[in-house]
Amino acid sequence: MARNGQNLTAEKLDALHDSGANMTAYWDEATSRRPALETQRVNVDLPRWMISSLDRKAERLGVTRQAVIKSWIADHPEGSANKAG
Repeated sequence: MARNGQNLTAEKLDALHDSGANMTAYWDEATSRRPALETQRVNVDLPRWMISSLDRKAERLGVTRQAVIKSWIADHPEGSANKAG
């Protein structure tokens, strides 16, 4: 059911979207999810030299160590970072 109490079929919702209508009245933020972007915490033990290397790169780029790690993983799809599910 839509946030504004209206039931919409998929066809009606598609037609609204295709017409360029404002869709926010049909969006329930309380139950909305972005499955491919949900986060999950992981712990990784790394040798000190690797952490130092990550920190130097992060400082050079002006970002956090975590940002460097995420960027590297995202740039290497063979590590399956870009594959949802």
